[in-house]
Amino acid sequence: MSCKRKEKAAVVSREQIARDIYSMWIRTEEIAGLAVPGQFISMYTEDRSKILPRPISLCEIDRERKQLRVVFRVTGKGTGTEQFSRLRPGDFVEILGPLGNGFPLEPGTGKKVFLIGGGIGVPPMLELAKQLDAEKQLVMGYRDEQFLTEEFQKNGSLFIATEDGSAGTPGNVMDAIAANGLDAEVIYACGPAPMLRAVKQYAEENHIVCYVSMEERMACGVGACLACICRTPEIDEHSQVHNKRVCKDGPVFLSTEVEV
Repeated sequence: MSCKRKEKAAVVSREQIARDIYSMWIRTEEIAGLAVPGQFISMYTEDRSKILPRPISLCEIDRERKQLRVVFRVTGKGTGTEQFSRLRPGDFVEILGPLGNGFPLEPGTGKKVFLIGGGIGVPPMLELAKQLDAEKQLVMGYRDEQFLTEEFQKNGSLFIATEDGSAGTPGNVMDAIAANGLDAEVIYACGPAPMLRAVKQYAEENHIVCYVSMEERMACGVGACLACICRTPEIDEHSQVHNKRVCKDGPVFLSTEVEV
């Protein structure tokens, strides 16, 4: 987006909220004032050997305090995310953002909606839940340990699915929808590809408008490198093939625009 900024953000707080899952609030000069639900930021490490930034979705946006909340999973020892998990209040982290296209609020306003999140696709649904004026049914899927559930309960009706059956409906988010007899007029979803494929199929079968946020491994974050392409029915003007760039054209797409 043309309004993206690069700045040094101050770490306000950092805590572990589940196994390998960390929550961090950072203070920005401009980015928090520009961001919308569904966008992401690129975060840079101090490690010179890691040239590329790490794209991390925005979990919460506090414009008054000029703060952003990111919730991320540490993916391994020595990774960028592991380095971020060691940051302390008062430290600084270089960020670029806001990046990508967020969730459109207007289609869901006043409607009965699903907000569906799975795995690390759960965090970006929180700010959407806070800003969307609708009858919100929040369907969140976890492997086992849950996180952000208290925050979701304050912003809609929460339904949980767990793969190990430890809470809510055993199984996945579609199992939770069926088990609770839920229905919706508009769907917003973010999560791994298998989940998005199931949501997209459900939306098409039930003629429901559906927006999906794609979780692709991104490199540049600004649409230049074509590392995060996804298949589309239409030919992309930039690359002249059947794809779109998740970081630039997305990460949020109308489900009919992309092949998940």
